[in-house]
Amino acid sequence: MTDAQKRFADEYLIDLNATRAYKVAYPNCKKDETARANSSRLLTNANIQNYISEKQKEIERRTEVTQDMVVQELSKIAFFNIKDIYTENGTLKQIKDIDDNTSKAIASIKTLQKAGSMKININMQGQDEEVPLEHIEEQTIEFRTNDKVKALELLGKHLGMFNDVNVNMKNAIQVELVDDVND
Repeated sequence: MTDAQKRFADEYLIDLNATRAYKVAYPNCKKDETARANSSRLLTNANIQNYISEKQKEIERRTEVTQDMVVQELSKIAFFNIKDIYTENGTLKQIKDIDDNTSKAIASIKTLQKAGSMKININMQGQDEEVPLEHIEEQTIEFRTNDKVKALELLGKHLGMFNDVNVNMKNAIQVELVDDVND
């Protein structure tokens, strides 16, 4: 493997962007189309594939993060059900009562509180007296979850479910189905 190929592989491992990696490893290449085509060819090179695979295993060992761990976390986000943060009677669960899988799908929680209602009496001397009514705290809780669609997309790509297929509708014709069979 040449130095440029090694540089390409190392750059590719940063963000898995082959076009960008090619342009770094081969700085004379200025066109994205050329970089895209050549990087695709390099990724089929057995030596480069082996090098990338070994480096990925090394990263996995060093970080102790495995593909399975990433897929499990994505699954928790992808299959999060909003009902899991409510009790059977429809009230919001306390944070301590939300299970770990559900809590991992929640990106943030924001609680807004307002003071309760007040009643103002005007006495005979014309002075205001604030008399608190029942102190009912108004509370709004906002949950922001991690991006479910993005998690499903990443899982689908990992599982090879989505193939890029270009459909050309330029010469499409309309077809009408007619049911002319008598019962």
